Amino acid sequence: MQILSRLLNDCRESDRQIGLELGISGGTVRARIRKMQEKKIIEEFFIKVEPPVLGHGVLYFVVTGEDMDEILEQASLVGEPYFVVPCIGGITVCSVSVKEDIEQKIEIAKKLMKDLRVLSIFEAENPGFDSNLTKTDLEILEELIKDPRQKIEQIAKNTNMSTKTITRCIEKLRDNEGIQFTLVYDPRKIKDFIPYAVLTWIDGDLKETLESLNDLFSESYLQIPFIAKNQIVLFMYSNSIFKMDEITQKVRTVKNVKSADLFIPKKISFYAKWIEKTIVDFKKSPKLHLTYQTN
Repeated sequence: MQILSRLLNDCRESDRQIGLELGISGGTVRARIRKMQEKKIIEEFFIKVEPPVLGHGVLYFVVTGEDMDEILEQASLVGEPYFVVPCIGGITVCSVSVKEDIEQKIEIAKKLMKDLRVLSIFEAENPGFDSNLTKTDLEILEELIKDPRQKIEQIAKNTNMSTKTITRCIEKLRDNEGIQFTLVYDPRKIKDFIPYAVLTWIDGDLKETLESLNDLFSESYLQIPFIAKNQIVLFMYSNSIFKMDEITQKVRTVKNVKSADLFIPKKISFYAKWIEKTIVDFKKSPKLHLTYQTN
C-alpha cells in the first residue's frame, strides 16, 4: 500500500528512491510493482491533467446508478468525459471537461440528464495554479500520455528532442499543481485494505482547513488531497469499515468543515481523449504558448 501510495502521488519516482524512503531495495520495489500489475491492481500508469491547465472548465456530477455507458452518454452531451467513479451504494461520481459557458452547461445538464437522478452538479477547479505551456511542452505531454514512466532517453528518441529539453519539460510539468503523474488502480483487487474518499464541503479558509486535516489524518492518506473551490477531497485507505466511519465522523468535527460524505469506489476510470484533442487543436494554432491562469 505504501508503494502504491507513492506511485499514485508520483509514478515517475524511481524504484530506487521509493525503496530508500521505505527502507527496502529498489529491486524489491520493482518486483512488488510487477506483482501489482500482474494481479491487475495497477491497471495503467496515467498522467492526470486538471482541465483548467488547458483552458477548460470542469463539471462534477453525483448521480444515482452505476451504468457507466449510460452515464457517459448523458454526461457527454455537455462535455468531454474526464473521469467516472461508480461507488458502493449505487452512487456514481463523474466529471466532464467543458470549454466555455460553465453556468449554461450546468443548466443544460440538469435538463438533459433526465434519465438519471442527479444528486449534485457543481463546477470545481484547482485554485491558484498557472499554466504557461509551450508547443514543445505539449508535444512531450502527448508522448507522456502513452506511458508516463517512459525513460527520458526514450522520449527524446520518439520526439527528436534533446534529453536536456525533455528533462527540463518534465520538471516543469511536475511542478505544476494541476498535473500529476499517477496511475489507475482497481479497488476491487486490493485485499485486506479498502480505498475510500471523504468529500468535504468547506465554509472558511481552505488552506487552514487543509493543514488541520493533514495534521489529523495524513497517516491514512492514499493520495494527496484534492482541493476544489470549496471542497477538499481526502483519498484514504483502511483495513476496517468501522475505522472508515470513525475517521469520517472525526473529519466532520474539524473547524470549517460544513459536511463530509464517505465514498467507497468500485472502479476508477480516467479519460485522456479531451487532452489529446486539445493538443491537436493547439498544434494548428500560430501561438507559441498556451497560457491560462485560474484563481
